[in-house]
Amino acid sequence: MGLIQYGKRTLAVGLAAVVLGIALPAAAEEYDPGHAGHPVRILAYVVSPIGVLFDYLVMRPAHWLGGLEPLATLLGRDE
Repeated sequence: MGLIQYGKRTLAVGLAAVVLGIALPAAAEEYDPGHAGHPVRILAYVVSPIGVLFDYLVMRPAHWLGGLEPLATLLGRDE
């Protein structure tokens, strides 16, 4: 390893150490029981898995089929 590469690596490690040294830890939000049981949030817990299943079982296969060749031309996809 040449002297220049060693110097670049040393500089990179030094800069990384400085950046990590001055970084402040992230502060988490305080837990507020008044907002934790919001009805929309509870509904989202129920609806979200349904949306993920719909995405994986319907939308992704439809996107894949739409990219295959006679359908891609018919649907106007130009990739």
